[in-house]
Amino acid sequence: MSVNIKPTVIFFLSSLLGVMLFLSGCKEDPTLPVLNTGEARDITINSAIIAGNVTSDGGAEVTARGMCWGNEAEPSINDNFKVSGTGQGEFNCEITGLDPNTEYHVRAYAENSVGIAYGNEVTFTTGIAAPTVTTRQVTGITNNTAVCGGTVTYDGGGPITEKGICWSTTPDPDYGDSRITAGTVGDTYSCTMTNLLQGTKYYVRAYVKNSGGIAYGEQIIFNTKLADIEGNLYGTVYISNQVWMSENLKTTRLNDNTIIPDVPDDSTWVHLSTPAYCWLRNDIQYKDVYGALYNWFTVETGKLCPSGWHVPSDEEYKVLEQSLGMAADQLDLSDWRGTDQGAKMKSTTGWADGENGTNSSGFSALPGGYRWAKNGAFNGLGMISYCWSSELNDLYGWYRRLDGQNSGVFRSGTKKTGGKYIRCIKNN
Repeated sequence: MSVNIKPTVIFFLSSLLGVMLFLSGCKEDPTLPVLNTGEARDITINSAIIAGNVTSDGGAEVTARGMCWGNEAEPSINDNFKVSGTGQGEFNCEITGLDPNTEYHVRAYAENSVGIAYGNEVTFTTGIAAPTVTTRQVTGITNNTAVCGGTVTYDGGGPITEKGICWSTTPDPDYGDSRITAGTVGDTYSCTMTNLLQGTKYYVRAYVKNSGGIAYGEQIIFNTKLADIEGNLYGTVYISNQVWMSENLKTTRLNDNTIIPDVPDDSTWVHLSTPAYCWLRNDIQYKDVYGALYNWFTVETGKLCPSGWHVPSDEEYKVLEQSLGMAADQLDLSDWRGTDQGAKMKSTTGWADGENGTNSSGFSALPGGYRWAKNGAFNGLGMISYCWSSELNDLYGWYRRLDGQNSGVFRSGTKKTGGKYIRCIKNN
């Protein structure tokens, strides 16, 4: 059976098909996306957050978007870039690993099948980091001054506005404690601390400042020296809760400026009942190494040590020995006691080969010998160290002895006419 289609219908269908083909042929090709770059915010020394907004995908899916940045204008993904999602709309991108105090150029980018488009360019500058500094060793220590300094190892990306040292008698000194500045020129610097207390432990740190903050170097601990009436200076050491001289006394005057007689004659020496001193073998060349030898009657004046210090008692020596590990049941014994406490008190040099100590205490005893109470002879040089302590009875005084061939500590009494060394201890 045949179908009879009217000419008007055929014309309509032909026209409709033509329009559809025309419209299909007029469809636009996709283009690059359209986007913009927001201002940088939350800027730190090495990061920032940048906002972006893809306002048009260009007629094709946005498959990647993000930020690109660099130190030159018009950065691209050939520089530094970070992806932050896909599609149209707003997004945030945190860029990291930046250098302090540096200007950066940044643009948002978006990619579709056509290619990569970039937003407007934004610039920002990262913040300045806190600097870094190391503390130099303390030198030139006297009874009231010392020299210290630092080396700036990193300026933080900005100018140094101040550097110096700060110190205190308590740990971790900071900018609010005693301090002295050293200007801003040069990386390595030194400063002199003044008005220090003698025979005192100090903590010191270098510091450096810029607009990014303040930084401190490592802490250095040092002890100021002790001065006697004549101006002789002595090292000091903290041993447990005691403060000791780390050298033997060598003054020829009491702390009220009274002259102590120098008695070289042996016979005169052994018959004295009044204060006297001498140099080892009556030779002043030994002064700076071993100090002076004193009879007990000089100790008895109570004025031998510098003001604020005194000759240690037998009990104070026991405190020292126990702090170095001597057993309590040995403290009151006479003769050799302990294990290695003597070794801990002996210097690491100055004794015979194989007889030096560990000096872990810092006491630094040297073998200066002694002057014999019996006949005034000088004995034991290079082998023995003797130090007076407190009174034992009318005729004798306590002493401590260290030997090269023994690692313990000898405790006993001897006649007051003997000549022995003095280690002063700080008053509590």
